[in-house]
Amino acid sequence: MPRKVYKKIQLVGSSSEGIEGAIGEAVSTAGMTLRNLDWFEVIDIRGDIDDGEVSTYQVTLNVGFRMERGDEAFGD
Repeated sequence: MPRKVYKKIQLVGSSSEGIEGAIGEAVSTAGMTLRNLDWFEVIDIRGDIDDGEVSTYQVTLNVGFRMERGDEAFGD
């Protein structure tokens, strides 16, 4: 059975396009500097209102990535 060890970090993504856009922004930006991203969980959803309309969605999420040992990720 493969051994996997994860590090969990908390991110906040925002988008004017909706909740999925805010999640995608957070995950894709994290992917620019982190390897082995495997999962996320939404912790909180909130947003901004301008002139009675939703203007921005903001999502707080935990993101898990596999820790590496030497040159390879655990579980690969």
